[in-house]
Formats: sequence, C-alpha cells, structure tokens
Amino acid sequence: MKLGDYLPPENIVLDLAPPSKAILIKQLSILAAERLALGAGEIVRVLTNRETLGSTGIGAGIAIPHANVKGLDRHFCLFARLAKPVDFEAVDDEPVDLVFLLLNPENRPDHLNILSCIARRVREEETAAAIRRVTTPQDVYSRLCPLNA
Repeated sequence: MKLGDYLPPENIVLDLAPPSKAILIKQLSILAAERLALGAGEIVRVLTNRETLGSTGIGAGIAIPHANVKGLDRHFCLFARLAKPVDFEAVDDEPVDLVFLLLNPENRPDHLNILSCIARRVREEETAAAIRRVTTPQDVYSRLCPLNA
C-alpha cells in the first residue's frame, strides 16, 4: 500500500492557520466537502464525534483525524501543514502542525491499513522535518509519496 494511492497532489494544503482544534476540524471539513461535493456539516459532526472518543493526535506534532462518512464511495485523504501549531490534545501533549484528514466509506475496515500507512510515513523524522521546511505542495507531495515508497 502506498500513501500516493490515497493522497492526490491537489489535496496538499500549506499554511492553514486555524486558532484552535475545533476551527481546524471545520476548515478541513470545508476543504473536504468542496472536493467531495458533500455537506461540510456532516463531516464536522462525524470528525467531532470521533475526537470525543480520544484525540487523533498521535504525537510528534502529527494528527490524523478520521471518521466514516455516510454516502462516501471511496477513501478521501487530505494533508494540511499548519502555519502555527495548535493544541490538539495529542497523546504527547505537544501541539500539532502536520495533519492528515482521512474520511472513509461506511463498512470498509481497510481504513486501518491506510491509517497505518500514513503513520509509518510521517513518523519518519527525516520525512516530517522535510515537509515542515519545504515551500510548495508539490515538494510536500514528493516527500510524502516518493515513487518507491
């Protein structure tokens, strides 16, 4: 499984500047809704509900908010690098600046493989450092989704 199979280059967003976790989830939901032609309110609702079960902040400045969305026919992934880290109630209590949004069709258990693929790729210190310093979405994409990984 390759991250590039789920994360297209056009779904890389740089320098998003939310003041809080709640606003970040709303901004990500709006971006996803625009690309999927779905209602942002439902996406906000399912992501917020998922976060009440426990933060999807996995540590090292990284979060992977994810949820199942009714009516979705394929997995949807979006990456956002934040202009300034926000408190995401992460497991290590560190603020988050690298965020992967993963939306999944209902009744599709394969999303766990995608989550694992994202986590493995971005937890590589060299990869995380590179995507924090590059300046274009294409540069981020080439670090996250190299041809051989």
